[in-house]
Amino acid sequence: MAGMTCYKPGERSRLIYAVREYRGRKDEHKGFGWRDFRNLTVRARIQLGGPIVLVWDNVRLHLTKPLREFIDANADWLTVFQLPTYAPDLNPQEGVWSLVKRDIGNLAAADLSQITRSVKRRLKQIQYPTDLIDGCPISTGLIRDG
Repeated sequence: MAGMTCYKPGERSRLIYAVREYRGRKDEHKGFGWRDFRNLTVRARIQLGGPIVLVWDNVRLHLTKPLREFIDANADWLTVFQLPTYAPDLNPQEGVWSLVKRDIGNLAAADLSQITRSVKRRLKQIQYPTDLIDGCPISTGLIRDG
């Protein structure tokens, strides 16, 4: 899973995400690559209709040369701030993952597809109403409620 919590004053909060299910096929990637993060960022720009200020954690993939080149090439609409090393308490997206894990933590799944469906269902539930998403940056202490 990869996701973004998106905030813009005067507008509803948004959750933009992608879920990948690894099926063990030849030439299939197990996880997200730099292109997936690039595509998610471009998709967010299209959906949000404007420039983006992206606050990223220090996942190794976020620091790769191709992503740095993408960021530099799109500096007219993309600004990136890097969180300190291992600072999940400052990352609003961690609140979203916590909400997902809380509801599927006791799932006795028959297979990976069932887990994927449950995660997608929960992410859709979190998107509406937006008060769940709004609470995530407040829980970091970086902004205040109201």
